[in-house]
Amino acid sequence: MDIPSKFKIHEIEHWLVNHRMDTTLPGYLMVGSKVGTNTLYDLPVEALASLGPLLAKAQREIETLLRPRRVYIGRYGHSPGHPIHFHIIPVYDRVEALFWKDERYRVLASFGQPAEEVGTDGAELTFFIWREFCEAPNPPPVTGPTVSDVVAMMRSAF
Repeated sequence: MDIPSKFKIHEIEHWLVNHRMDTTLPGYLMVGSKVGTNTLYDLPVEALASLGPLLAKAQREIETLLRPRRVYIGRYGHSPGHPIHFHIIPVYDRVEALFWKDERYRVLASFGQPAEEVGTDGAELTFFIWREFCEAPNPPPVTGPTVSDVVAMMRSAF
């Protein structure tokens, strides 16, 4: 996939870090392999060795610069033609508050229990972020730095 330069943050031999292109959530990053495989075991040893430090650096910079409540890191995609990639998702207090205000998602999280007795988990919040900040035609408003601001901040940090 060709990533426009306005989303690119950092590039090393085997990996590219970019802001997710189809999201309004500032700080949602992608770390994608530059090697054309969708499996970890097909990556060169050097690519595997550089992945951990790169994910750690991205997480640290998001936490330091943007101060989310949590940062999720995961691998979800398996579409043909897309190399292996990892999602780095900041979960801000305001995002979690929106989750709890939306009855559709609150039902998923609570399974009929009162909200004060239930916490959220990563899968539920990730689903919410994907649907509301990446796929919705009218995503919730965001406060704080914009996507462009975050790209510039992250470029400086790397």
